[in-house]
Amino acid sequence: MTITEQQQSWTIGRLLDWTSRYLVEKGSEFPRLDAEVLLAFALDCRRIELYTRYEEIAPEDCRKRFKELVRRRVEGCPVAYLVGRKEFFSLQLAVSPAVLIPRPESEFLVLECLRLAKEVPAPRILDIGTGSGNLAIAVAHQHKGAQVTAVDISQDALVVAQANASRHGVADRISFVKSDLFSSVPADLFFDFILSNPPYIAEEDLGRLPAGVRDFEPRLALDGGPGGYRVFDRLIKEAKNHLQPGGYLIIEIGTPQEAEARQRITAYPEYELAETIYDAAHHPRVLSARKIK
Repeated sequence: MTITEQQQSWTIGRLLDWTSRYLVEKGSEFPRLDAEVLLAFALDCRRIELYTRYEEIAPEDCRKRFKELVRRRVEGCPVAYLVGRKEFFSLQLAVSPAVLIPRPESEFLVLECLRLAKEVPAPRILDIGTGSGNLAIAVAHQHKGAQVTAVDISQDALVVAQANASRHGVADRISFVKSDLFSSVPADLFFDFILSNPPYIAEEDLGRLPAGVRDFEPRLALDGGPGGYRVFDRLIKEAKNHLQPGGYLIIEIGTPQEAEARQRITAYPEYELAETIYDAAHHPRVLSARKIK
């Protein structure tokens, strides 16, 4: 087979099959999915279209783009950063290395907020550490009366979040504020719900994270300090000063933190702690506490 004939034989199907096997050899957790997402991005089409175009010869410029994407993926760069987007709560969100990649587990935090806010016509909601804006945008998109304030210490993250809010038509109901937790939130501003997915990885565990997380996602959004409670402790202490009586603090936790995190919340008499919410893998994931004093 000549070089020209070999190049012409690179159909979309063959590219998918070869790349999937290659990513298996390189230890990818989801080799077929990675190959599909990256090839669809290189072709500027939907994933489902790959299979309707299975026998189509991939253009040379597409193959070059795809080869470069695969190279960077093998180096560890997360697929979401390579394609610049990630789905969360059925919403396509832009992501960049300035923000943590939204995870499906965080959808349980959104679900709990929506459940509790169902009978509240216009809930005031504060999202601490908004990142890509995934929590704030998902809640505002689902609850048409919600008025949301989304804060982050990173201006770069806020730029990403604002663009996502505009894309999904909720920018008029979300205020974005640069703030280190509550530092720039007015003292006389109170909320019905305070949501947060804070950095909760124990600093002693950071080196054991998968390379794609450890080397590419923002350390600021991961590092929870000793035991993973540095930001958590500030949150639960300061949130009670910004919650309406009967308001809720809803916070995501790491799986190993459940017992200790619950103890730290119950140390404050202002809170009434609900049962732990478990994610789809039945791991402890969300704590919800109502302000009672």
